[in-house]
Amino acid sequence: MLTPHRSLGPKGFMVFMAAISAISFGTGLMFYLMGAWPVMGFMGLDVLLVYVCFKLNFRALRVYETVELAAEALTVTRVAPNGRAQSWQFNPYWVRLDLEERVGRMSELSIVSHGKRLVFGSFLTDPEREDFAAALKAALGGARNPGAV
Repeated sequence: MLTPHRSLGPKGFMVFMAAISAISFGTGLMFYLMGAWPVMGFMGLDVLLVYVCFKLNFRALRVYETVELAAEALTVTRVAPNGRAQSWQFNPYWVRLDLEERVGRMSELSIVSHGKRLVFGSFLTDPEREDFAAALKAALGGARNPGAV
């Protein structure tokens, strides 16, 4: 299963939101005491905006992909953040794995078979994509030549 990197977990999010809330409340209180009471509302809107942005980001991180290799098929399934799944099947004997290095941009991992191309693992880092490509190539080689293993 391939999943995006999550650098901020639920506990870290709560600590971050508590810090942002405390700083905003403190700043808003300072402006309130100086007589600029409308600023207090805007400070609250800032906290709400940061919260909504993080929640949308966490929702987008629910995407994942599974790659299953059996003797008769290589299946790639992508599950979107809303839970909708989409699957593609390839014959492991005819599939070619392509890891395209792109100068100045992230590499691109794809499966090519019979003129069709599927890009997957786009949320992985370059080293993760290279490691996965090497492991999948070895597994495909083993599936194509079961006696050689």
